Amino acid sequence: MATLSIVNAQVFDGESDDLIPGTVHVDGDRIAAVGPDAPGTADRVIDARGGTVLPGLIDAHFHAYGISLNGQHIESTPLSYVALAGAQRLTNALGRGFTTVRDVAGGDPGLAAAIEQGLIAAPRYLYTGAALSQTGGHGDPRGTDTDLCGFHNHMCEVVDGVDAVRQAVRDRFRRGAHAIKIMTSGGVMSLTDPIRLPQYSADEIAAITDEARRRGSYVAAHAYSPEAIKHSVENGVRSIEHGNLLDAPTAELMARHEAFLVPTLAAYDAIERRGEEFGLAAVSKAKNREVLDFGKVAIELARAAGVRVGFGTDLMGGLEDEQSQGLRLQIEVDGVLNTLRSATSVNADLIGRPDLGRVRAGCVADLLVLDGNPFDEPGILVRDPDKWTVVQSGVPVG
Repeated sequence: MATLSIVNAQVFDGESDDLIPGTVHVDGDRIAAVGPDAPGTADRVIDARGGTVLPGLIDAHFHAYGISLNGQHIESTPLSYVALAGAQRLTNALGRGFTTVRDVAGGDPGLAAAIEQGLIAAPRYLYTGAALSQTGGHGDPRGTDTDLCGFHNHMCEVVDGVDAVRQAVRDRFRRGAHAIKIMTSGGVMSLTDPIRLPQYSADEIAAITDEARRRGSYVAAHAYSPEAIKHSVENGVRSIEHGNLLDAPTAELMARHEAFLVPTLAAYDAIERRGEEFGLAAVSKAKNREVLDFGKVAIELARAAGVRVGFGTDLMGGLEDEQSQGLRLQIEVDGVLNTLRSATSVNADLIGRPDLGRVRAGCVADLLVLDGNPFDEPGILVRDPDKWTVVQSGVPVG
């Protein structure tokens, strides 16, 4: 197997408070040694020149098929086009240092196979398939004046009733889903549902989480309000997406149930500044303002309660280029160390892959070599990635 050594580096291992000076030595697709005594000779040597080596970043709330800010446009566009556009979005994410993404509304076996076979330069790709939504819920793309559905279900599918949601979950796992995504509150992009409104019945959510648990997997829920978060967590949901309107008692409930919070600060900031540029509906802009200022507060409340906080972006359409800005925004509230942990080791634990998101012997050699120290200069995480080296499974890319 080919070997790689990254020398003259300061290493953030994904967890520790202190950087480790020395070398990262890779054998094949795995890290073999880290530190001052790691071998500096290899088939290929990269000189970090005192820069920082991080684990490859993980975006736990990504949408390959999110090609527009208009849900009706996405769901009425042929899959052939959506998949090609999604492939470009994935390639762009890899170039920003995201070596793994969790797609929590979309993806299918064809796209996953194309990535696995190297037809597309892309992050490691974990997908849920189309998210499940109740009629009139966040994943229902119809407006008040639309009577017929006629959509492709690229990102969301309307499914009602206990038996129907059980069948839908089973079918997603049949098609290779990593986990299941459900909509349990209103949302910014949906046109007809109040953002705080809890969605799906307790019986429906419990049926979904029961099926996922028996499969050895878990459920992620789009949820904003305390009522919706409580409704989700008490019925077995493991991963709360967004969670902007979280309050302290609900954060404590999440901690007791060992649920994760995946904030998506980049989306709200980008929508507020650039949404109109990409045709955002007026109702969605108004909803965005309901939650815009509370995402950072939710992170603080989650931290205080002991909830594990991950990292996601949720960027749709032309806003995808804001992905790295999500790191900057989360750093503003949670600091560099916690944010980098969130985007590496915490997200790795969330997706059940402790061999990702860490620079340790035995872990997958997904690495990001920066031209400086983000603990001294956080801005390097969002500036020109052409100055970085991205390593995926032991191979430099780009």
